[in-house]
Amino acid sequence: MNLTDRVAVITGGAGGIGAALARRFAAEGAAALVLADLDGAATEAAAAAVGPLARGVAVDVTDEEQVRALVVDTERRYGRIDVFCANAGVSSGGGVEVDDAGWERSWRVNVLAHVYAARAVLPAMLARGSGYLLHTCSAAGVLTAVGDAAYTTTKHAAVGFAEWLSVTYRDQGIRVSALCPQGVDTPMLAAGLAAGHLGAQVIAASGAVLSPDEVAAAAVAGMAEERFLILPHPEVAEYARRRAEDPDGWQSGLRKLVRRLRAADQDAPPLPPKPAASP
Repeated sequence: MNLTDRVAVITGGAGGIGAALARRFAAEGAAALVLADLDGAATEAAAAAVGPLARGVAVDVTDEEQVRALVVDTERRYGRIDVFCANAGVSSGGGVEVDDAGWERSWRVNVLAHVYAARAVLPAMLARGSGYLLHTCSAAGVLTAVGDAAYTTTKHAAVGFAEWLSVTYRDQGIRVSALCPQGVDTPMLAAGLAAGHLGAQVIAASGAVLSPDEVAAAAVAGMAEERFLILPHPEVAEYARRRAEDPDGWQSGLRKLVRRLRAADQDAPPLPPKPAASP
C-alpha cells in the first residue's frame, strides 16, 4: 500500500492515534482525508491542523446509518475510498461489575463500528478489486487488558473480525491490517494513570509508552508491507508467543506483575491533604 494520492477515512480522528494517522497520511502524499468523530468541533479542528486536504465531520460510529452516510458522501466527493481506518475505541475501566450499558457501548464502538464500516465500504472496493481496511484493535486484542474486561473481550473480537475479513477478501484485492499498539500517550492512558487504575499501571510497566505519531509511523510501515498484524511495540509479539506456548505460565507472570503493582500502591505514601477552600 502506497498512500500517495489515496483517499482515506479515519474514525476517531479528533485526536490521539486517529489525528496522528491523518498527519502521517498527509505527509505520505494522500489526496484527501476525511476525519470522523463524535465531537464535530474537535474533529474539524484536527482536520484544519492537517491542512486543506482534510475535512472533519461529526459521526457516531455506533449508528450504522451515519457510517453509511459518511461513506456515501466521501465517495460522492472524491470518487472512491482507498483506505478506511476504523480507529474509534472506548474503554470501560472495570470488570464484570460494569453494567450492561457499559458492555453494550464497548461492543458497539469496538466491534460493531468495524462491521458497519466494512458493510459500507466493501461493495465499491470489491467492484474495483482493491481497498485497504486498517482496524485499530489494541494489544489487548492479542493479550489481556488487566482491569478492563469489556475492553479485553471486545478487542479480541475486533482482531477476530479483522482476521475473518482478511481470510475472506484478500484474494479479491482487499488488504486488512489489525493495528495493535500497547501503551500510547493518549488522554485515555493519562487519565488511567492519574486515577491509579491498575490496568494503566500494567500497561506502563509492560513496555515503552509511544507517542501517537510513533504508532502512526508503525502503521504506515506495516501497511507498506501489507502485514495483517501491525505491532508498534515489538515486545507484544514476544508476549503473544509466550502466551500461546504456555498460557498458564503467561497468566502466572501477569498475576505476579499485578501483585507487585498492588503492593507498591499500598506502600506509597499518602497524598497530602487538599488545602481548605477559601471562604
